[in-house]
Amino acid sequence: MRLWAALVFAVADSAFVAEDREKVETAELEDIRRSRQGDSDAYRRLIERHQEHVSRILWRFSRDRLVHEELVQDVFVEAYMSLRSYRAKAPFAHWLARIATRVGYRYWKQTARRQEKESFTLEEWDQIPDESPERVDPSVAASLVHRLLAQLRPRDRLVLTLRYLEGCNVAETAQRTGWTKSMVKVQTRRALKRLEKLVGQAGEEFLE
Repeated sequence: MRLWAALVFAVADSAFVAEDREKVETAELEDIRRSRQGDSDAYRRLIERHQEHVSRILWRFSRDRLVHEELVQDVFVEAYMSLRSYRAKAPFAHWLARIATRVGYRYWKQTARRQEKESFTLEEWDQIPDESPERVDPSVAASLVHRLLAQLRPRDRLVLTLRYLEGCNVAETAQRTGWTKSMVKVQTRRALKRLEKLVGQAGEEFLE
């Protein structure tokens, strides 16, 4: 297994058991209707139902707990302000995921303009055992991948995060970003080349 694939495997989330979809959707649509009418308890239930999902998405964008909490709050504020635009053509969780992606991407662009990058040195790759990189501790792998991707431009970082860390296919990535499928494919290829170039000087066989 190549290094990149191994690290992504170590970072990947475990599968979860879905709730009774019909019951959830019925209750959710009712809470959305009530929230639009100003029912704060209904919106609180929506937050409680989706907070873990949104939190997981935003953890990809910042591993600083204070920043992460602010980003999660921003998502639910933005979602509340835009609630009337939700047409229920897709699950509410998907709609929230798109908002979360937009909020996180905006944060990356703001930090990039301020030239704030997390420290990263290629010597850190020496911590990864060549013979079995897939056995790296998930927390170590996550930190390493996060700081490595932070060296890329926000657009490159976004598409690689969605495709490889979130496990989104081309169509899902297009839906989350608002890009066309062709744009997603082109951007993925470009981002992978830039990532390969970034670590090329370390002499690693990084990508398949």
